[in-house]
Amino acid sequence: MTRVRVDLNISLDGYASGEQSAENPMGEDWGRLMAAYTGTRTMQERVFGDTTGAGTTGIEDAYAAAYFEGVGSEILGAGMFGFHFSDDPDWQGWWGDEPPFGMPVFVLTHAAPRPSLTLGETTFHFRSAAIEDVLAEAVEAANGLDVRIGGGVSTATAFVRAGLVDDLHVAVAPIVLGRGVRVWDGLAGLELTHQVTSEVAESGTTHVTFRR
Repeated sequence: MTRVRVDLNISLDGYASGEQSAENPMGEDWGRLMAAYTGTRTMQERVFGDTTGAGTTGIEDAYAAAYFEGVGSEILGAGMFGFHFSDDPDWQGWWGDEPPFGMPVFVLTHAAPRPSLTLGETTFHFRSAAIEDVLAEAVEAANGLDVRIGGGVSTATAFVRAGLVDDLHVAVAPIVLGRGVRVWDGLAGLELTHQVTSEVAESGTTHVTFRR
């Protein structure tokens, strides 16, 4: 059965990475928030192409591996595709010629409609419909696998607030940012609709999972 999944990385004071720029497309504090995660063996191999066996193992790596398992389609906000960094209607985003998804990706955007774009094994579909309608399409495209809401944070939390997310995994890094995107606003009572578990990784990151 298809489940809808979200993974977020936040600080102790509840912030995700803030303002995006051409120099920091994932947000200005992304590197600090993701240091333990990107340092895992799974991420080194799956994202950075390091096949030497470098990277950490243990609890952190288990969550990193789970991130890639059983996903059949993904939903992204316009910012994660990179729409607001180019006025070129033919621009192909910042993921390069071989995006790391390898599945159908649905991009939420208010921009003018544009045809689907295939790069490598990934096809981007651009949608301006309600999130419930886009999710229904993504579920069909997932062909029985899960749908991942890949971000950005505002997109992910919009799906959580709408009651559309089955599994929310939040990695709380042991750092204090004092800036960025507030994650928990509008999510009061989430522990009443989802079962909550947590564990602390070797890095000091606390992994909190809300599962419906």
